[in-house]
Amino acid sequence: PLFPAAIEAFDLSGFDLVVSTSHCVAKGVIPGPGAYHLCYCHTPMRYAWDQEHTYFPRRTGALARLRGLILSWLRVWDVASAPRVDRFVANSTFVARRIRRFYGREAAVLAPPVAIDRFTPPGETPRRDFALVVAALAPYKRVEVAIAACAKLHLPLRIVGTGPERERLDRLAGAGTTFLGQVSEEELRELYRHALCLVQPQIEDFGIAPVEALACGTPVVARGEGGVLDIVTDGVHGLLCQPDGEEQAGPLAAAIDKARDFAFNPERLRSRAEEFSAERFTAGLRALLVARNPDTRADHA
Repeated sequence: PLFPAAIEAFDLSGFDLVVSTSHCVAKGVIPGPGAYHLCYCHTPMRYAWDQEHTYFPRRTGALARLRGLILSWLRVWDVASAPRVDRFVANSTFVARRIRRFYGREAAVLAPPVAIDRFTPPGETPRRDFALVVAALAPYKRVEVAIAACAKLHLPLRIVGTGPERERLDRLAGAGTTFLGQVSEEELRELYRHALCLVQPQIEDFGIAPVEALACGTPVVARGEGGVLDIVTDGVHGLLCQPDGEEQAGPLAAAIDKARDFAFNPERLRSRAEEFSAERFTAGLRALLVARNPDTRADHA
């Protein structure tokens, strides 16, 4: 709750151009008179809007009521500070829809830059004998779904990442699951190169890992919602699946199993990843800044 006051305390009166990058409160900076404010928005703050219970446990009592009051105030501030932005730029079509829903504003879409030059296809024939997850071990990443899906297939799963869910996930995992923690860039590149597929069971605002995997010539198997739809065309760059009600592991397992025999074209995967280069991002952002066009109010009619 102190972040809004902190961001508003910045003195930007000497600048005629302000660029904020925001997933929380940065868009709420107060530009000087006549300044143009472009906000590159990774997402409206998830925990204050539609993902409160993904971030916070469902509890009752005084602390829960206090949290509710704080989040209610944050939502009011979040909407009230949106007019300080002249131009919203979203990192995906999914986030652009969230900006429209919560702020009533249209947003240009510009995917973030990915260091694809650091992730390249292997020189030798890849092994493709394990599935890979690259994610923080946090509740909303749904890593347990990937664990259950790979267990159904008796397919080894390697998990890169750390986080508060490690102990719980450890209890769920069988002998075929290996937690690798933090790895070097070189190790991550080799994992991407030799994995059967990158598995993404969660809904992401964008998703850097899928682009890195594609850059290494490895397909993506993901839940077909969120930012991944801007990256993966089903049956071309990977396979997308939808939960069957509450059942998520079954559809994901079926898609992973299908990937075993699917003839993906590594060159086509690499070509897709190159569309998310730093050069393309720089050119897109420069064009938006040169134009300095304000966005429009969303038409909710």
